[in-house]
Amino acid sequence: MPASALAGLTLLVLGESHMSLADHLMEPLHNSLTAQGAKVHSIGACGASAADWLLVKKVDCGAERTGSGKMAIKGRDASTTPIKTLIAADKPDLVVLVIGDTMASYDKPAFPKAWAWQSVTNLTKEIAATGTKCVWVGPAWGKEGGMYKKNDPRTQLMSQFLAANAAPCAYIDSLKMSKPGQWVTTDGQHFTVKGYQAWGTGITEAISKLPAVSLSSKAAKK
Repeated sequence: MPASALAGLTLLVLGESHMSLADHLMEPLHNSLTAQGAKVHSIGACGASAADWLLVKKVDCGAERTGSGKMAIKGRDASTTPIKTLIAADKPDLVVLVIGDTMASYDKPAFPKAWAWQSVTNLTKEIAATGTKCVWVGPAWGKEGGMYKKNDPRTQLMSQFLAANAAPCAYIDSLKMSKPGQWVTTDGQHFTVKGYQAWGTGITEAISKLPAVSLSSKAAKK
């Protein structure tokens, strides 16, 4: 991967529970993006759907990390912040959304397509209205069952839904980064440290290869 692909770019990374707890995705993803020369602000909010980033919503847990600072774990004080507020403050070149599992409704017999479509498109419209480029990272394979009822068919359906509806955000298919069951989980949905490290590296590599990133990178260097 060219060391300059992300150099000088400001990234705002928003995610769900994968980005909200110690030894989860935030640290390896934030670190790998930073190692490529990007200025990164990462925020996680447990259980937050796409639409929850249009307002302030209290969540059960969350975390935040800016630049080289330490990750701040937030308990019940955690909440989402409206995307336009975050973009106005950070002025990012790229918004990275790691939102998939929390909207897949694994425990429901049917996928709530209409709700998911409204939630996803409302968020992408808000981002697009600011003129900011964005990337949507889809869910990764987990293990069948567990407390969240994760299952392969719904994971695949959620990934395909996001691929078709995340525009104008570019889409990153996490299912291509591993085989089903390859990354060990602790509860069917959340991975062990090794899995999160592999996912973080995979996301960083995928982002660095996006046309939008190379264009932003050239603009940043002018």
